[in-house]
Amino acid sequence: MERNELCWCGSGKKYKKCHMPIEEKMLLHAEKGEIVPTRKLLKTPAQIEKIKTSAALNTAVLDEVAKHICIGMSTAEIDDIVYRFTTEHGGIPAPLDYQGFPKSVCTSLNNEICHGIPDKNIILKEGDIINVDVSTIVDGYFSDASRMFKMGKISERAERLIRVTEECVELGLAAAKPWGHLGDIADAINTHAKANGYSVVEEIGGHGIGLEFHEDPFVSYVTPKGSEMLLVPGMMFTIEPMINEGSPDYFVDEDNGWTVYTIDDGLSAQIEYMVLVTENGIEVLTK
Repeated sequence: MERNELCWCGSGKKYKKCHMPIEEKMLLHAEKGEIVPTRKLLKTPAQIEKIKTSAALNTAVLDEVAKHICIGMSTAEIDDIVYRFTTEHGGIPAPLDYQGFPKSVCTSLNNEICHGIPDKNIILKEGDIINVDVSTIVDGYFSDASRMFKMGKISERAERLIRVTEECVELGLAAAKPWGHLGDIADAINTHAKANGYSVVEEIGGHGIGLEFHEDPFVSYVTPKGSEMLLVPGMMFTIEPMINEGSPDYFVDEDNGWTVYTIDDGLSAQIEYMVLVTENGIEVLTK
């Protein structure tokens, strides 16, 4: 673009006062052989505002689940809460019918790593830990987050796993800085998990989000510091490591084709934030 043209992002500013300095800096990194995002991965101001509206509803849905989730409830009832609250507030549950997924939310218990399918026959009981993964569409814009819930008194090993998972996410968030790299996040998470005797699932990770449910980049949590894509203002993605008690390996349920289990029947925990890279730092949009 010419310096004095209006910027491609629709901000109303001239290119030289908007994205030109950012793209010049990206070019310098690219010339050093680093992976840089395309313009498509940089959300515009208008898009960011729309995505934030979706994110606000996504957080409200999780808050609604938190009010009602309890021992004796079926995971199908959690799905009902998510569907009802989302649709009543003008949203669409993103998982519903996504690549054939049959429900509005993922509910993953104990040794289930992710993509658990709600079922009227799965009843929450004392000692269970469950990840509730909510994703929302509002006016065509996507958001995503998950939380861990404890059913009554849980074991010390389950408590510790959830605590370390929370710490991993916070450390990953602290390592995320504009003009750093996705690998910085991964290194902080993987280092802390391993220091506590846990493993991080390697093949399943985070993802870009906002205009689609799953966008580039893939966000690994096991790559080295300084590696992977450059973190540029306008990028939006999830931080959602899956921390396993034992092996990082897994298998997928052959019957439903979705639910992912730990290979050794160990516990697994996951917490998901959705974040935006800004010129000043990282903004958490959902948690």
